[in-house]
Amino acid sequence: MVSKIGPTGYGIAMTHPLDPDLAERLARARADLRIGLPVLIEDQTDRALALAAETAGPARFAALRGVAGALLAIGARRAATLKARAYDGDLARLRLPPDADLAWLRATADPARDLAAPLKGPYVALRDGEGGVSAGLARAALRLAKGARLLPAMVLAPWKAEEPAGLVRVSVAEMAAPPLSRLSEVVSARVPLAVSRAGRLHVFRSPLEDAEHVAVEIGAPPRDRPVLARLHSACLTGDIFGSVKCDCGPQLHAALARMAEEGAGVLLYLDQEGRGIGLANKMRAYSLQDQGFDTVEANHRLGFEDDERDFRAGAQMLAALGFSAVRLLTNNPAKVRRMEEAGIAVTERVPLRVGETPENAAYLATKIARSGHLP
Repeated sequence: MVSKIGPTGYGIAMTHPLDPDLAERLARARADLRIGLPVLIEDQTDRALALAAETAGPARFAALRGVAGALLAIGARRAATLKARAYDGDLARLRLPPDADLAWLRATADPARDLAAPLKGPYVALRDGEGGVSAGLARAALRLAKGARLLPAMVLAPWKAEEPAGLVRVSVAEMAAPPLSRLSEVVSARVPLAVSRAGRLHVFRSPLEDAEHVAVEIGAPPRDRPVLARLHSACLTGDIFGSVKCDCGPQLHAALARMAEEGAGVLLYLDQEGRGIGLANKMRAYSLQDQGFDTVEANHRLGFEDDERDFRAGAQMLAALGFSAVRLLTNNPAKVRRMEEAGIAVTERVPLRVGETPENAAYLATKIARSGHLP
């Protein structure tokens, strides 16, 4: 059960042991956005229904578009591409035209469609105090969309009536510091690998997300000294299909081979495709790269940072397996910092330089020049 909104604007309270807690409501909110349902977002004075532009259906979009004060929130970088003013700094709130349909919505939200729909706008951006939905509510909605690995473009409509039955409800304050997703090991099993017959896979899940992370243990690494480890984010195109557009596949196999040579190691295979933006958005970024943008520019035009991953999942897996220190196979200093911030000591950074091709040379150069990777 959920209580009614009180004078402060916050009325969410657990009144029964079976009620979902904050982390569970946030997980449900992300899942609902992915299937095209709106969620209710509130602050101390206002509340709005928020619907993801990417998954909005015609009936629900029409219902929200018809509410006075409804708008579309997009990130500042997308706004710059559309020649719309981002008066709210990191985002823009755009007035919805009376005749806006799903084609208009998709074309406005998705940069990968820009060549197919070159004539858009002019857009009317709202200033402080204008529109029926505040920048704070819009900012929280965009954060939810990114967490759901959807395009950060959200239709928002102010909502004064009773909320429709069954919708998930979260507040801006709750989303300011969302709870850390806690991983737990589900199962482990021996899996003889090509590089080592002494292989074991440990599957980890969090009850708050769809991801399944895997720890690949090579040999029997001792727990009382630093283990050779690799944080490897899933890359369907490179790891499975052999794409030469990135160096992920060669890095994966070289890391496993190095562990086999040393007789022990742990590879943490993290379900964070596309640097955390998801497979669909990664393909959108690839489409933008075909138009001449580098990997960082493509992510920015989609409304994401150049790296949206959370490596705390890897630190949790290492700790659960009994490791407190690692020799980290990486060219990315950010991974070293994030491991140490999460309580895992990094005693050595072990370079991993493999997989350069004519097709990915520019991508690798961009990682060095713009993302801080070491050559």
